Amino acid sequence: MAEVRNSKKACTVNALKMSQPIGGALAFMGLNGAMPLLHGSQGCTSFGLVLFVRHFREAIPMQTTAMSEVATVLGGLENVEQAIVNIAKRAKPEVIGICSTGVTETKGDDVDGYIKLIRDKHPELDDIAIVYVSTPDFKDAFQDGWARTVTRIVDELVETAAPEAPRTQKRINVLPGCHLTPGDLYEIRDIVESFGLEPVFLPDLSGSVDGRIPDEFTPTTLGGISVKEVATLGTSAWTIAVGEQMRAAAEALEKKAGVPFTLYDRLTGLAPNDDLIALLARLSGRPVPEKWRRQRSQLVDAMLDGHFFFGNKRIAIGASPDLLWSVSSFLTEMGCNIEAAVTTTHGPLLGQIETDEVLIGDLEDLEERAEGCDLLITHSHGRQAAERLGIPFFRMGLPMFDRLGAAHQTTVGYRGTRDLVFEIGNIFIANAHEPDTETWRQTAEVSDDTGSAFAAH
Repeated sequence: MAEVRNSKKACTVNALKMSQPIGGALAFMGLNGAMPLLHGSQGCTSFGLVLFVRHFREAIPMQTTAMSEVATVLGGLENVEQAIVNIAKRAKPEVIGICSTGVTETKGDDVDGYIKLIRDKHPELDDIAIVYVSTPDFKDAFQDGWARTVTRIVDELVETAAPEAPRTQKRINVLPGCHLTPGDLYEIRDIVESFGLEPVFLPDLSGSVDGRIPDEFTPTTLGGISVKEVATLGTSAWTIAVGEQMRAAAEALEKKAGVPFTLYDRLTGLAPNDDLIALLARLSGRPVPEKWRRQRSQLVDAMLDGHFFFGNKRIAIGASPDLLWSVSSFLTEMGCNIEAAVTTTHGPLLGQIETDEVLIGDLEDLEERAEGCDLLITHSHGRQAAERLGIPFFRMGLPMFDRLGAAHQTTVGYRGTRDLVFEIGNIFIANAHEPDTETWRQTAEVSDDTGSAFAAH
């Protein structure tokens, strides 16, 4: 059991965490025809926009209410109204997702009240869904913003199903955490569909930022789950939530529409994927396809091959709580020791990580604790620390701006876990100590007496 502590430093040095508003904005990007709108200054939106463009290498839709000092003091109704009306006129979105920022949260803008006034004044907005979520960036982190936004979408857009209403037995809701990539969602979709089931993802980043060239430009998100599909989630037979952060959204959906759920704290590793496959076999009434039996066997063999290189390796990880839990749990199963664990915000599983301490801190804290480790795992901002420490570096999480294919990195399912074993195992092999004639030499000189004894023989 780990002791979870907060860093006591006066300031953040080389930040590990990202803010709630951009976590919420990314969740809105999983809706089709969406326009995320940050209610704050232009700088808040510019930061998030640049971060997402560098990570996904795609055109990112995001707008701002452009609050000035005067507007912040007097209230943002006029700015919110102008932003919504302009977006509706120029972008013609299906949904406008509004995330608050620290500036407007400190002022205390009643955005829900603003939206009611704006709708009364502008009937042309009747066909556009407008969802507001409180995501102050002076507290919590990226994962919290994502989780709160998904829960708010469920509360606002999912229709309440009557108790006697028929359910679509083949339809399965999937609520993925922000630590899953579009590539991970593709893998989960493939697994669910192989049982004859129909997965519906909320949010669905695999449809909007998965790296494809559209036939024509659109100012809103291209792909993802539609507002109409979100409304029907209450008629699905089951919900699968991935990541502890999604528990609140799954509970909200169960409370509102009576859809039961199963939550997986991770889908990286052998046992959690066995549980997922067993659930899908039960829900579908079908036997497990040979494809997954084969991939499971490949994963077991990969773990057997790799454990020689993973055993007793010292690992330092900096990641959001659910990603930290997923990766550290699997590496512990492979025989590694988690020597340093730094995260961004509180989470219920942090105390269960097999290490002495989990620190809610920054990359400077991680660097101080990673000295002497065999591998450093975090996002791209950790590359300088790894270079200074002279240890191998494996990139995981967001942002990843100095490598191609960040959106397609896959670490879930049997195949994704197998490939993770190979990627990290190959890093260990490439940096292993290779003995040579110099390293075989004894450090201490052999005494004359010993030499004489050998000579006598």
